[in-house]
Amino acid sequence: MGNLVQKYIDATKAKYPHEPEFLQTVEEVLLSIEPVLEAHPEYVEAGLVERLVEPERGIQFRVPWVDDNGKVQVNTGYRFEFNSALGPYKGGLRFAPNVYPGILKFLGFEQIFKNSLTGLPIGGGKGGADFDPNGKSDAEVMRFCQAFMSELFRHIGPDTDVPAGDLGVGGREIGYMFGQYKKLANCYTGTLTGKGTDNGGLAGRTEATGYGIVFFAREMLKHCGEELAGKTCVVSGFGNVAWGTVQKLNQLGAKVIAISGPDGYILDEDGVKGEKEDYMLELRASGKNIVAPYADKFPESKFVAGKKPWEVKADLYIPCATQNEVGMEDAKHIVENGAKFYCEGANMPTTNEAVEYLQENGVVVGPAKAANAGGVACSCLEMAQNAEHLIWSEDDVYAQLESIMVNIHKLAAEACEKYGLGYDLVKGANIAGFERVAKAMMLQGIV
Repeated sequence: MGNLVQKYIDATKAKYPHEPEFLQTVEEVLLSIEPVLEAHPEYVEAGLVERLVEPERGIQFRVPWVDDNGKVQVNTGYRFEFNSALGPYKGGLRFAPNVYPGILKFLGFEQIFKNSLTGLPIGGGKGGADFDPNGKSDAEVMRFCQAFMSELFRHIGPDTDVPAGDLGVGGREIGYMFGQYKKLANCYTGTLTGKGTDNGGLAGRTEATGYGIVFFAREMLKHCGEELAGKTCVVSGFGNVAWGTVQKLNQLGAKVIAISGPDGYILDEDGVKGEKEDYMLELRASGKNIVAPYADKFPESKFVAGKKPWEVKADLYIPCATQNEVGMEDAKHIVENGAKFYCEGANMPTTNEAVEYLQENGVVVGPAKAANAGGVACSCLEMAQNAEHLIWSEDDVYAQLESIMVNIHKLAAEACEKYGLGYDLVKGANIAGFERVAKAMMLQGIV
């Protein structure tokens, strides 16, 4: 069977040689699910793997818009609708200069299994554009979002494909796209999630991903006989995910001593809490994408320029910035620091080699597709709220989110036990996510 899995991997590499991010996640997932394929030869016979690694639909389109100087700009938009076996395609839109099919396909492929783990009726998809909202005026962002949605609207809908936000796409961008969708489709539906609460959005959605990550990390520690309270933590990033993560860590009694951005990291031995949490959002909203001003505002902290925070000694590390931010050298720092726990907040923030090194050295790794699934889970709750024309309170949302994250950990841990994998949550999450999708695909025939 090992040869068969390798053939799947080699065939994907041969077909998409210039999409390293996509190939990275395909390899990680396929190597994990090998015992499932051995136990279910009918999955091999039905070509499940070949169908999973190929999107059901990929859309590419031109996005022309006019900047504030009256000059025409042209970007490229994409949407990859990967798998709808469990429900309508669900996944974010990313606006960033480095967006290209390889990144979106990696995100879309991961989304299949992440969404499956939630237990909710949603398939996997992802989209975006090579547009950078940083430094753009609100009017320019609005014109771009309207132009982007003028093409995308014909491919999405509440029972077809429900995009959300991602890197570079927050409440502002979602609001502009939703307005344009509503105008073009002539209906008010829950076709986009991540909307503001005055716009049909879900209370608590902004912090949902970060809160979910911490709930998952708490379950990891609990499984190992430890408590989150009193633990020192390092978090990378300072956007909504990192902010929600820091806030919930503080609420559960942990202490965040470092946060980071592209320009370096902040070491704050007193803890990033209280007004410092709020300042994280101010830094993100500034559009400057730097954390250095934190040290000016809070002089008891220290800014370390041009370096990553993984050299700071802590009990728990949570990368919340972007893909592949943690490589082998970073993993070695984490191991040297004597850490026992590492929980991924961003999508695929760790190289495959670094994950393997951490696990080989006794670090418990919480994989992103399980740990950060709280965001998409709450997006699905927003879909339900919109469909039922109801408004849920933050307490309702938080209670459902915590229950979902506890169950995701349970599913991953049980999958490990079922296949004799010890407490390998990386493989367990992949297996648990794959099994639910595989069963649905088998029931639906060759489509």
